[in-house]
Amino acid sequence: MIYQELPEELFGDIAARILFEDNHVLIINNRVGEIVQGDKTGDEPLCETLKAFIAQRDGKPGNVFMGVPHRLDRPVSGIAMFAKTSKSLERLNEAFRNGSIHKTYWALTCAAPKPAEGELTDMLLRNEKQNKSYICTNGNPAAKEARLRYRTLRQFDRYTLVEVELLTGRHHQIRCQLSGIGCCIKGDLKYGAPRSNRDGGISLHARSVTFVHPTRKEPVTVVAPVDWPPFVQE
Repeated sequence: MIYQELPEELFGDIAARILFEDNHVLIINNRVGEIVQGDKTGDEPLCETLKAFIAQRDGKPGNVFMGVPHRLDRPVSGIAMFAKTSKSLERLNEAFRNGSIHKTYWALTCAAPKPAEGELTDMLLRNEKQNKSYICTNGNPAAKEARLRYRTLRQFDRYTLVEVELLTGRHHQIRCQLSGIGCCIKGDLKYGAPRSNRDGGISLHARSVTFVHPTRKEPVTVVAPVDWPPFVQE
């Protein structure tokens, strides 16, 4: 396969955002609005851009493998993990399924959670047509258990910085569960925020990931810098 050469500016941007890479795994700091894998919009996903980037950087004449073991919502920024081999994809997929990959997120919430830290357990029901999840209290068998831990990191005049540790991986889980305790995420109109962010995203950032490397069997931790504006002034 012949990949289209990336413009110099885009090539440099991708290179600058790679947080970890070896022969098996690539982790990049995803921006708001990027899609990790192709969807119905037809926009080019990040996995295809990364294939072109590696082909160009490494002078690869053939196909470049770029598997997607997990996804981020399009309005969310932060860590996006890719597998560069089919073996690593299989092992990372299994690690995500069995919960052995540890993920934390940072969220700016429109209210301070009370108590300041704790664990949330809810049954979530996904509405496919609305692309939204709801906390379910009527015992619907289609609902799935969602669990997370949170702690307040810092309070500002208008927003609160909250760290979230996902214990399960449900659709819109952080957005729905934080909204359920009256702490919707800044910019998240779908879950109750009063106004949008200027970039069209929400103030939710995949901050860190810790995993056992799929081939070296050693623990790896990667942290993604936050590219937020001075939000406390907004």
